[in-house]
Amino acid sequence: MSNDLIAKTAIDRRLAEIITPVIEDLGFELVRLRLQGGKTATLQIMADRPEGGINVDHCADISVAVSATLDVEDPIEDNYHLEVSSPGIDRPLTRMKDFVTFEGYEVKLETNQPIDGRKRFKGVLAGTEGDEVLVNIEEAGEVQTIGLNFDWLSDAKLVLTDDLIKEMLRQKKDAGVEIDNLDESHFDEIETDAGDPAEKE
Repeated sequence: MSNDLIAKTAIDRRLAEIITPVIEDLGFELVRLRLQGGKTATLQIMADRPEGGINVDHCADISVAVSATLDVEDPIEDNYHLEVSSPGIDRPLTRMKDFVTFEGYEVKLETNQPIDGRKRFKGVLAGTEGDEVLVNIEEAGEVQTIGLNFDWLSDAKLVLTDDLIKEMLRQKKDAGVEIDNLDESHFDEIETDAGDPAEKE
């Protein structure tokens, strides 16, 4: 099954191969990885706990472990910033199990090829069936369920609704996470400088 929603480009997938075991050893899961270009490259890692409820301290632990591993493997030639974050409320859905977990919630999906002339879909997740993600879409006052093959998806994201916010608050409370950590503007972000040119031979 395609892993493109977690890591899209060849370098992203290579980095994901290196980083995934490190994150999993700490008891977390890789949700998404993106290496963004720019004057200084930024490696964005989004991680979560299997049961949800990742916090700033967890992100710091991941950042330290990932930095140490990348210093050894050295897959990124230039200097880069490392950003580790939690998925946030309007989280991306990148794994088949995410579509099961968030069944009943509103979602925006994009496909990598037109399906019946369109690439964007908005509806309510209705679970999965085989390799397909099921979505209830309302058109002309009628709800129809469509199935989109997971491999067709180029982007998938939960839509921020009151119900979703309430559910995420409940999950964080159940997981023993301080609600103070729910300031999504800060996005639980830890940033470290890696690959200082002065340290390279």
